[in-house]
Amino acid sequence: MTKLAVVQMSMTADREQNLAKATRMVREAAAQGAQIVLLPELFESLYWCQAERDKYFALANPAENHPFIPHFQQLAQELGVVLPLSFFEKAGQAYYNSLAMIDHSGEILGIYRKSHIPDGPGYEEKYYFNPGDTGFKAFYTRFGQVGAGICWDQWYPECARSMALLGAEILLYPTAIGSEPAEAGGIDTKDMWQRAMIGHAVSNICYLGAANRVGTEVVEGLEQTFYGSSFIADYMGNKMVEAGRHEETVLVAELNLEEARTFRASFGFFRDRRPDLYGPLLTLDGKTRRL
Repeated sequence: MTKLAVVQMSMTADREQNLAKATRMVREAAAQGAQIVLLPELFESLYWCQAERDKYFALANPAENHPFIPHFQQLAQELGVVLPLSFFEKAGQAYYNSLAMIDHSGEILGIYRKSHIPDGPGYEEKYYFNPGDTGFKAFYTRFGQVGAGICWDQWYPECARSMALLGAEILLYPTAIGSEPAEAGGIDTKDMWQRAMIGHAVSNICYLGAANRVGTEVVEGLEQTFYGSSFIADYMGNKMVEAGRHEETVLVAELNLEEARTFRASFGFFRDRRPDLYGPLLTLDGKTRRL
């Protein structure tokens, strides 16, 4: 059995305050027996992507000699937990929305760079982030094979299926999603957001966890209220634990990975796939194949 925790927390403009809170909540999760602990997307700061301002590029850092990744490596080693860690990465002249997969030993198993980059009112990420170039990944940790997408990735079945094909049996999504501004229709996508990911859990017979922000953030005069509603789902799509829209909390659930492996093999989803017919997925318009 593997214990997974997802952390739901609010952020301020003070990085050290955010890092201290994240550290406390990781410790709380470990005290509850968690072996894998997921923090929200870009938890070191407010979600500055609400606005396009060149000053926010200064928040990015190279993965090497990073200002806070080593702290969480030490924390992972101390507590013996796996920490998928979201951060704003600068690599040469490129900028990425990235995740470092830190194993229980403190070793970084690899880095995933967000593949799908949104661009719309309240989520101006294309201004800041290059599309990820790592491809999808499954990381072999002590506590199971973990795939991690980042926020907007969670809407794409191709991302989840790719991670599962690579061996992932737990799908994780650090997230920053909340209210849509009036120019985007002011819609509430909380239920859509959960349903999309629950579909990934079912279609890939995988456990799944999403860690979201909570609270209202004001950036450059723009206001956004994050949905919270973090959750963990089992491989049949049942929500095992779920947070509300407002509280800061740690959710922990026990995953029976061996049971899921047996069910996945017997259900036949992967046996009956027809990749020879999926050519349109490799095109933008369903017809034109790039060489």
